Amino acid sequence: MYEINSVTKKSGLRLYEVAENKWYPSITTITSHRKKDSIIKWRKRVGEKQATKISTAAASRGNKFHSMVECYLKNEEVSFDETNPLATYLFQSSREELNRINNIHLLESCLFSDYLRISGRVDCIAEFDGELSVIDFKTSTKPKKEIWIENYFVQETAYAVMYYERCGIPINKIVTIIAVEDGTIQVFEKNPDHYYDLLRSYIDDFMSTIK
Repeated sequence: MYEINSVTKKSGLRLYEVAENKWYPSITTITSHRKKDSIIKWRKRVGEKQATKISTAAASRGNKFHSMVECYLKNEEVSFDETNPLATYLFQSSREELNRINNIHLLESCLFSDYLRISGRVDCIAEFDGELSVIDFKTSTKPKKEIWIENYFVQETAYAVMYYERCGIPINKIVTIIAVEDGTIQVFEKNPDHYYDLLRSYIDDFMSTIK
């Protein structure tokens, strides 16, 4: 829908230029803020070298998985990377769930909200089992407990708000699809209305740190 400039500062703050000289923070940066302390503790526990190795591998796996999913949903030929067999395995494992997606509205597209003063790039907005949804694709080393991924639901709720503001079309379902290394595919379906107040609190907490 939108192709807008973005910049990531040394602090990790990612901003999108939604209009000339008008920048909004990304919702990913905002939702990551509350996990900042736990990530620092984790890096200290495993050591910087090992933490960097794990993070780099996870990013590579996730990026390749996203690329394959995007091609698949566009009905384009999927390129399998022989150097990253794990990403290929995760994609193949998730195809049954991906086939529940239809009537795609947006794919890897930028959105923003003037009301909330936030921005971001949504993975997918499409029908999931026939209902218009924000759909987020994740990979994971091990299965996720729901209490660990509140930030996923908050982020997806933000995209639902942005899409409604930009297009006037309400979205009543958010979907998280997680491809796990053991072959498990987790699917979490939620109502964004249940996370709107939490989204506002995430934004308020984040904004209080940059004033």
